[in-house]
Amino acid sequence: MPWINCAVGMKRLLPIFAGTFLIAPLLAAQVPAAPVARPARFVVVLDAAHGGSDNGASLNGEPEKAFTLALSVRLRSLLAARGIAVVTTREADKDVTADQRAEIANHAAAQACLSLHATESGLGVHLFTSSLAPAQPARMVPWKTAQAAWVARSLELAGVLNSALAHASVPVILGRTGLPGVDSMTCPAVAVEIAPLTAAARTPGHAAGSLDDTDYQAQVATALAAALLEWREGSSQP
Repeated sequence: MPWINCAVGMKRLLPIFAGTFLIAPLLAAQVPAAPVARPARFVVVLDAAHGGSDNGASLNGEPEKAFTLALSVRLRSLLAARGIAVVTTREADKDVTADQRAEIANHAAAQACLSLHATESGLGVHLFTSSLAPAQPARMVPWKTAQAAWVARSLELAGVLNSALAHASVPVILGRTGLPGVDSMTCPAVAVEIAPLTAAARTPGHAAGSLDDTDYQAQVATALAAALLEWREGSSQP
């Protein structure tokens, strides 16, 4: 009878449909882990935090989003002059979600990502890495914790940044915290938060130390560029 054949057909298809609906959410929540072999092209992603409707903190009446974009532009120029390919998450004052920032970094197969921030609190430069527990690389990893397989390398990158900034006489504070966007990146990634220098921390011949001081901005940007150049040289070693 036709209705029996139809029922049998639907019965056979049900497991297929069920499997499809179970697998789809899992695929949407996972991203491929980085390949074992690194690409020959060395790429740095510069992520200017905030933008668009998200002003960030108020820095002497100016929005943080403007400071981070200006720092990204300055640092991009320094890196380009050193032959380093740069990908940016934004080139203008526009909204970029945390997921979009991670997607840009992952698509670029970056060897380093610096998420740029600024604050009026604290001293010098604050370097933050993800607080996720380190995990072994896997073929598929959850999107929200993709950085777990890269935590060790991110800590190494923070160490190189720390050394370069210290060499430039910029005080550094190291920390680990939850970092939306960064936690979904499949590359070494560090959040770099620029704070002013107090009078006691300034040394003769160095920048005044306020966030709007172009000499201080150049001092920090030059140190970050030197660190990334060292990171590239280290990454090229077998």
